[in-house]
Amino acid sequence: MVVFRIERRGGLPAYLQIVHQVEQALRMGALTEGDKLPTAAQVAATTKVNPNTTLKAYRELERSGLVEVRQGAGTFITRSLATPQTAPESPLRARLGEWMREAREQGLTEHDVTTLFEAAFTETFQKAL
Repeated sequence: MVVFRIERRGGLPAYLQIVHQVEQALRMGALTEGDKLPTAAQVAATTKVNPNTTLKAYRELERSGLVEVRQGAGTFITRSLATPQTAPESPLRARLGEWMREAREQGLTEHDVTTLFEAAFTETFQKAL
């Protein structure tokens, strides 16, 4: 089951954070077709967001074709966004994990790693446009 984390100071609405976290879990294979998402009440209890915020996120995911709401049963994943390159056993993912561990061992903070990653990402993907 996915556990949502809401960043209150980031500026991104909570419902979009939930949508993005579900999409990320789908890409990483942490959620797969048939998995049940937590109820709006469960999300509210763990994140302190209004249950309607979660329902709005789930409606957005339903419009995207990623989930299906079954009355009385819950909200279920209908398709995956995972690719072989993002699977837990992927060589690319393993190398990225090794890089992250090395960065931590060399004393980099989460902020340092995020900054490096974003810079490399921008250099690689934005220049390709």
